[in-house]
Amino acid sequence: MSRVISISNHKGGVGKTTSVVNIGAGLAYKGRKVLLIDLDPQANLTISMGVSESEHSLYDAFTNEQNLQPVNVKKNLDIIPSSSELAAAEIELNTETNQESNIAKLIEPLRNNYDYIIIDCPPSLGLLTLNAFAASDEVIIPIQPHFLAVKGLAKIIEVVNNIKLNINKKVEISAVFAVMYDKRKILHKDVLDTIIMYFDDRVLNTKVRENIALAEAPATGQDIFEYAPESNGAFDYRRIVNEIIEMEDKFGNKSE
Repeated sequence: MSRVISISNHKGGVGKTTSVVNIGAGLAYKGRKVLLIDLDPQANLTISMGVSESEHSLYDAFTNEQNLQPVNVKKNLDIIPSSSELAAAEIELNTETNQESNIAKLIEPLRNNYDYIIIDCPPSLGLLTLNAFAASDEVIIPIQPHFLAVKGLAKIIEVVNNIKLNINKKVEISAVFAVMYDKRKILHKDVLDTIIMYFDDRVLNTKVRENIALAEAPATGQDIFEYAPESNGAFDYRRIVNEIIEMEDKFGNKSE
């Protein structure tokens, strides 16, 4: 049974999609079978993976009651692409009963086909993100070490706890890690201390340093390991992937 992980932060510009791309690719290179799901109507994950909008997008599965049809990107790595039409799905979901369970129903038939299913959530705590949490075993949060980023942590903890209480008892925040980190900046160290106060041992040891290669890679349709394998970004995401793999004994076979 796969680990279903939502990568989420309702503040935009924190490297969320960059993290999904490179964690997914890193796990695939480690021999894990990985499915990425682009739940963001901006389709940044789809674009970053060099995949064009498909007639088998997530929106089509929502609206036409189709099964999810993964698109292969490379060995061990598939994606469910997004499209701009997905923005309409959130409006349509508001008219349904059990509206937070749609993604879970779509994912269920695929869970035995993958070691990891990773969902790239929109930069909001709207209905699409709630669907992702309701379908997930874990939520992983990348956080930029700025004051405003920390201000929103209480809200995301509250939302995950509400989903856990009312819809999906398995879900929990399993990991948090700093992105765009600069150890020379006192602010970054202070913010990291605050993050540790919130999450304690769930804060990963690895901090993803500021690295221009991480910003450049999506334009080529490549992950950081292909684009700049010797860069700090590749080094840091390899370590992030290793830390996630180390958690497999805890999260890999969660009981229903």
